[in-house]
Amino acid sequence: MRIAHLSDLHLLSLEGAIPFRLLNKRLTGYINLRFRRRAIHKPHAVHAAAKEIRRLGVDHVVITGDVSNLALEREFVLVRNFLQRDLGLPPDRVSVVPGNHDAYTKGAHRSQRFSQYFAPYLRSDLPLEAPEKSDRGGAVGSAFPFVHLRGPVAFIGLSTAWPRPPLVASGRLGAAQLRALERVLAHPEVRRRTPIVLQHHPFHNPASRAKTLLEGLGDAAAEGRLLRQVSRGLLLHGHLHRRIHRKLHTERGHIDVVGAASASLLHDSDERMAGFNVYEVDDAGAIKGITSHRFVPGQEAFREVPVPER
Repeated sequence: MRIAHLSDLHLLSLEGAIPFRLLNKRLTGYINLRFRRRAIHKPHAVHAAAKEIRRLGVDHVVITGDVSNLALEREFVLVRNFLQRDLGLPPDRVSVVPGNHDAYTKGAHRSQRFSQYFAPYLRSDLPLEAPEKSDRGGAVGSAFPFVHLRGPVAFIGLSTAWPRPPLVASGRLGAAQLRALERVLAHPEVRRRTPIVLQHHPFHNPASRAKTLLEGLGDAAAEGRLLRQVSRGLLLHGHLHRRIHRKLHTERGHIDVVGAASASLLHDSDERMAGFNVYEVDDAGAIKGITSHRFVPGQEAFREVPVPER
């Protein structure tokens, strides 16, 4: 099985960004877009990645959040069109989870806007229990976690996205979602497959506590206690806008924790230049390959680069 991993598309549409909708956290995001982000995040790189993924003939595509910038309705329409037209894959061959930019405001989070626009990509193959009410500060929506059973693997989609104050980009799973994850990992259909966990924020937090509070995953330790029961698998994330490969050692083996670069970010370094990752899984569920495809500006092509291990 060949899996392509995109992240941090940051597809931009300021349609709908009328003045009264900017009188919240979106104001700082809007200023950032006007004066900085728009200059370095380019949608043509995302569309080129979709074309290359189609050429490679992958079996499944995963997208680990920050598909939008301000969680506006028009941005989600733009992303949905990208999934349908550019990727051209049916919903059962795509798994997508939200990032902090996709729950940018309390209104977007409260209305579960992301789940509404991407509902066909979030349907779970397992009959999970009815969702619990979200914890204070949690990120549980009715769609998370979801499970997509595909051949030798089980894609487990989590949401670490919840609205934060301006200049704060941290995430959290919340106790209710962690309890649901524990049930998912214990399910027989998941236990006999290799789990591939999808979330926006990395499992590994920054060394600095202050930086963790600003941009890390608040309950990574609790998630780690659940994942340490797993003998092998993948945890795929975004958020850092760089290619990175780390390991989470478990009681019986390890999980490869792999981040993808932003699909739209133009940068000088191989580590950060736009692109996507590819994972090869054999019929027995063993991880046989982890590679990345780096965008080559001007040529609208890609070249294979290693994923740096840390």
